[in-house]
Amino acid sequence: MKRTPAQLKLHLSDLAYKVTQKGGTERAYSHDDFPKQAGVFHCICCGAPLYDSETKFESGSGWPSFFAPINDGAVVEKEDRKLFMKRTEITCAECDAHLGHVFPDGPAPTGMRYCMNGVALDFKPKE
Repeated sequence: MKRTPAQLKLHLSDLAYKVTQKGGTERAYSHDDFPKQAGVFHCICCGAPLYDSETKFESGSGWPSFFAPINDGAVVEKEDRKLFMKRTEITCAECDAHLGHVFPDGPAPTGMRYCMNGVALDFKPKE
């Protein structure tokens, strides 16, 4: 479900709004209680499925990390040259919410580390 900016302001915490709508970043290690059981991580803004818990791994970066999105069309990669460096931003393919960045230093089988902001994700356990 796509929401207007006004609806998102009502639905999201101030930090989640700043991250998803303004391209912000949450503080590292702010999700010690991040879900570890089987399930799917969805976009906090529109509910689109983004990452399966089977692709989550402990990267040591301080942010939830995954080695692959749930499917090829779930996220979009964009060049990000903010902060005087070249990175690859990850956004939700459904609503364009900023989720985080991807780096080529992850584990097999992809070698990628999708480093996501936890406040941009909504976890739903598998039943």
